[in-house]
Amino acid sequence: MSIMNRTKYFDYAEGKLVNLAHAITINGKLNLLHLHTHAEEFYLNFFRELYKWDLKNLNAAKRNSEAVDLISESAKVIIQVSATCTKDKIESALGKKVIERYKDYSFKFISISSVDASQLRAKVFKNPYGISFNPVVDIYDTTSIVANILSLEVDRQKDIYKFLKKELGQEIDIEKLDSNLATIINILSQKNLDQNDQPITINGFEIERKISFNDLKTAQYVIQDYGIHHNRIDKIYSEFDESGVNKSISVLGWIRGEYVRNMSVKKDDELFFLIVKNIQEVIMQSANLASITIEELELCANILVVDAFIRCKIFRNPKDYKYATT
Repeated sequence: MSIMNRTKYFDYAEGKLVNLAHAITINGKLNLLHLHTHAEEFYLNFFRELYKWDLKNLNAAKRNSEAVDLISESAKVIIQVSATCTKDKIESALGKKVIERYKDYSFKFISISSVDASQLRAKVFKNPYGISFNPVVDIYDTTSIVANILSLEVDRQKDIYKFLKKELGQEIDIEKLDSNLATIINILSQKNLDQNDQPITINGFEIERKISFNDLKTAQYVIQDYGIHHNRIDKIYSEFDESGVNKSISVLGWIRGEYVRNMSVKKDDELFFLIVKNIQEVIMQSANLASITIEELELCANILVVDAFIRCKIFRNPKDYKYATT
């Protein structure tokens, strides 16, 4: 099975979960309740499929059930589904009187926000009723769920893929995604990259801090060399997005997906350069790629990955990381 075919299942999963979280985050109050209700039902069925939990929706019997949205009596699991991804939100749920009924259960928190929940997993939470809750494994977001899918056998990935396709829509157009990457590369390759005429808006000290935090010994030179092109990429993305063509979302989403797919098998410098290599392979397969030398292609792929690194899309961020200058 080719790399493209093997990865399409979790590419699709990540794309659909990100889109659902993004819709819930950006829509106004009029649609938020509908989206939240849909998310509860979606995750009920999704977690049934993914983890084989026999879940029920408590809100079906009692609207806005306190602290607990989904429950599996057989697996002894209670779940809160929330569009608010904060420490206060989790502690508020853990502090509800109703939790006392479920002392022999495990509490799970599902973030349906587009906010990355990784920093929450390192925090200590007030848990007055002593319910089983381990932030490291019991806080779920898009990234952690996709990582779980990655750990499955291919046949199980196919099952998840079929479920998502049925629940949330048709298959991602892989060819279009490839074309978005190629489109950005075509534009970037026409720029005079020797001419440093872009304003500097990134905090070099913060970038160095992130490099050190992720132990990037060789890749640091690539990041230092090509970080100066961040503003060029930002301008290209902004021009597309202002015209309603969301190429930045698909390109950055693909790069992040490539990071998530490989973080369990590679790390540090090897992971960074594997992402660059895989981007080059996808771009070379794109039907709309303009005539370009392999050296130019590698240069542009490096610039895209460095930009994604700066933007917090790949690799871990140190505490209070802020890449933009003020």
